[in-house]
Amino acid sequence: MKRHHWIGLLGAAAALFGLVCGSAFADETVSIGGSRAVLIKPKAPRASVILLPGGSGAINAGDNGEINGLKLNQLVRTRHAYAARGLAVLVVDAGTDLNSAVQYMAAIKRPVTVIGTSRGTIRAAEGIARGARPDALVLTSGFLSAESGSGQNVMSILGSPSSLPRTLVIHHSQDSCRATLPAGVEPFVKWSAGRARAVWVSGGLNEGDPCQAGGHHGFNGLDGQVVGIAAGFH
Repeated sequence: MKRHHWIGLLGAAAALFGLVCGSAFADETVSIGGSRAVLIKPKAPRASVILLPGGSGAINAGDNGEINGLKLNQLVRTRHAYAARGLAVLVVDAGTDLNSAVQYMAAIKRPVTVIGTSRGTIRAAEGIARGARPDALVLTSGFLSAESGSGQNVMSILGSPSSLPRTLVIHHSQDSCRATLPAGVEPFVKWSAGRARAVWVSGGLNEGDPCQAGGHHGFNGLDGQVVGIAAGFH
């Protein structure tokens, strides 16, 4: 990826962080079932979101709310923008039990929406298959169906849409990642039996690996739009 576009991503993340700097709440590290996660809690949240990053899912949370891994992942870099919209935010690690995380955030404020991106959509489906029951689900750049390009996908993991909560799919019309192709969206929505709908976005920047943060897959240049759509669904 070209250096100036990496700088652009980092700059956008810094700008989003600036929305909440100096506010009454701050990032803190919490333990959920022995796994570290990062919590951002406004004084009077209107709802809660659980963010499941893509890739390895290893956020490597430090002792004081800092995230040392996957810093450019779309959900990690926009976490403060969700808090700025009045949402209690939990950024979880790949090892965090989703059912425990949902219960933790429900004690803070319902409704609880799980938002997963890329491989995070796989972890969301696995958590739901094991019994997690969020109030809503948002799948961005998702491994949705066989047509997405991967044999492991939300449909194959759940088997039936019966456990699927109200679901929103956010997908870039030009996502060229081989495992999250746009062709996978319509079969998933049809399979959901009315539980899911899709919102398409376009534009932005597309640099480097098509499956990483700098491409359309990572909504490079579209953070504000994607956060607005996802945060409004609960």
